Amino acid sequence: MFDERELAEISEQRDEWETETLDPSLERGERKERFATVSNHEVDRLYTPEDIADIDFEADIGFPGEEPYTRGAYPTMYRGRTWTMRQFAGFGTAEETNERFHYLIDEGQTGLSTAFDMPTLMGLDSDDPMSIGEVGKEGVAVDTLRDMEILFDGIDISEVSTSFTINPSAAVIYAMYLALADEQDIPREEIRGTLQNDMLKEYIAQKEWVVPPRPALSVVTDTIEFAIDETPKFYPVSVSGYHIREAGSTAAQEAAFTLADGFAYTEDCLDRGLDIDDVAPLLSFFFNSHNSIFEEIAKFRASRRIYARVMDEWYDADTPAAKRLKFHTQTAGQSLTAQQPLNNIVRVTLQALAGVLGGTQSLHTNSFDEAHALPSEKAVRVALRTQQIIADESGAADIVDPLGGSFAIEALTNEMEAEIMDYIEEIKAMGDGSVRDGVLEGIDQGYFHREIQDASYEYQQRVEDGDEVVVGVNKYVIEENTDPDILKIDEGTREKQLDRLEQVKADRDDAAVEETLEALSTAIEDDENVMPSIVDAVKEYATMGEIMQVFEDHYGSYQEEVTPV
Repeated sequence: MFDERELAEISEQRDEWETETLDPSLERGERKERFATVSNHEVDRLYTPEDIADIDFEADIGFPGEEPYTRGAYPTMYRGRTWTMRQFAGFGTAEETNERFHYLIDEGQTGLSTAFDMPTLMGLDSDDPMSIGEVGKEGVAVDTLRDMEILFDGIDISEVSTSFTINPSAAVIYAMYLALADEQDIPREEIRGTLQNDMLKEYIAQKEWVVPPRPALSVVTDTIEFAIDETPKFYPVSVSGYHIREAGSTAAQEAAFTLADGFAYTEDCLDRGLDIDDVAPLLSFFFNSHNSIFEEIAKFRASRRIYARVMDEWYDADTPAAKRLKFHTQTAGQSLTAQQPLNNIVRVTLQALAGVLGGTQSLHTNSFDEAHALPSEKAVRVALRTQQIIADESGAADIVDPLGGSFAIEALTNEMEAEIMDYIEEIKAMGDGSVRDGVLEGIDQGYFHREIQDASYEYQQRVEDGDEVVVGVNKYVIEENTDPDILKIDEGTREKQLDRLEQVKADRDDAAVEETLEALSTAIEDDENVMPSIVDAVKEYATMGEIMQVFEDHYGSYQEEVTPV
C-alpha cells in the first residue's frame, strides 16, 4: 500500500516524533508498564504504515461482499438492513417462554433464540430421575412435539427466524420444528433459522453429550445432508466458538478451534459425497465478543479472511456463498459481574459495538442481571434497546467496515490471522493432513482442554494480581448491596410439565411410536440418514428421551478421559 520511499520518510518522521515529542512525555511515565488485551496480546503504543507495509490491499483487505471478505460478508452491510437482533429466551414451561417470545417481538426483536433446560439439552425427559431439580430452570422444557406447538403458539414461523441453542439432542428439536412447519402448512424450504448442533465444541468446551464423538459427528452430518434438500434457508449447524471463549480461551484460540470445527464438519460432509458448494453455504458460525474492542474486531475480520481462503484453496469451493463466513455474535457472559451489575450494561454495549464494527450478521446482547439469574423483562428490554440505540443512533451502522484501513486494525488483523492459522495447521498436522481427524485426535488427547485451561488460569492470575482490571471486582469496589430484582422460576414448573407429558403419553398411539423408534434403530444399523425417522417419531409424539435412548443403545454413552496435566 506504500512504496519504499514513502515508508522511509514515515520512519524518519516517527524517529523524530519519538525524540522530540514522545520521550519528554515518557519522563512522566505511563499508566502501566505493559498494555495488553483480555487475551494478553500485547499492543503497541502507536501503529503507522510501517506496521502494514507488506499488506496487499486487493488480496488482504479488498471490498465488502468480495473475497477475501475481510471488510464484510455483504457489499452494503447494515446500510441495506441491520443485523438480526436475536435475544436469547427460554425458561419454565413452553407457555411462559411463548409469552416472553411475544413480548420480545412486540419490543422490536427481529429474530427468536431459544434456550432449553438441562434435561432437554441432555436428551432426557422431564420425568427422568436425572431431571429432578432442573426442569425449566435454565431454559424451557421440551419433551414432545406438544411443547413445541405451545412454544410457538400464535407465531407464524414463516415470518420469523428462530435459533435453537441445543447440541446432543439438536436433531430431535430440528425434527420438531419441521413437524411444526408441516402442521402450519408452511413449505419446509421457507423456514428460516439456525440449529446450534455443534457437537465437536461440546467435547472441547461445554461438556454436554450423549454418545461418543464420532457417531455424534455422523448425526451432525446427517442434519446437514438433510437440510440441503429439505430446508435450504435453515442453517443446520452453528459452529460455536462462544462456549470455547466462555471456558477461558483467548480470542485467537476461540477463532482457531471454531474454524477447525467448521472445517471438520466440511470434511465429513465431503467424505459423505456431498458437494462443497452445497455444504458450505449452510454452515453458520457463532462467536463471542469480549471487552477488548479492537482485538475482537480483528478476530472477526481475520476469521472471514481465513475462511474464504481455506474454502477456496483446501476444499475447492467455487461460489461466493461457499466462501462467505456468516456469524452470530453474543456478548461475553463470562465478563458479567455479580458485583455492581449495572456496570454490565456498559460492558455489553462495548462488546456489542465490537460485534457490529466487526461485521456480525446477528447479535445477542446479554442482560445486566445474568450473573445472578435468568434475565428479567426489564433487563432484557435494556439489552435489546442497547442494540437498537447502536443501530439507530450511533452511526456505527452507516459506514461499511469503518475501521478498515486503520493502521492498528489492519496490523492486529494480520497478527490475529497468523496466530489462528498456526493453531489450525497444528490441528491439521495431528490428523495427518485432515482437520477433522486432527480435531477428533485433539479431543482424544485432551489437547483443547489443556490449551483452554492454561489460558483461563493465566487470565485469572492476572485478575488476582490486579494486572487485569475488573471494575467493581478488583478495583472501584463498593460495600453497598447492589443485587438486582431477579427472575424466579415457579417451583410448580416441574409438576406442570410432568402433567403435560403424562397426558401426551396417554393420548398418543403407543404402537405407532414404537414403530417409528424401531425404524430409527434400523436407519442407524443400516447407516442411513436418521433425520426422516426422527421426524416421523416426533410426529407420533415420541419423547425426547425415547428418541435419544435409541442412539445411546446403539453407540453407548461417552465418558471423558482425564488427561494428566
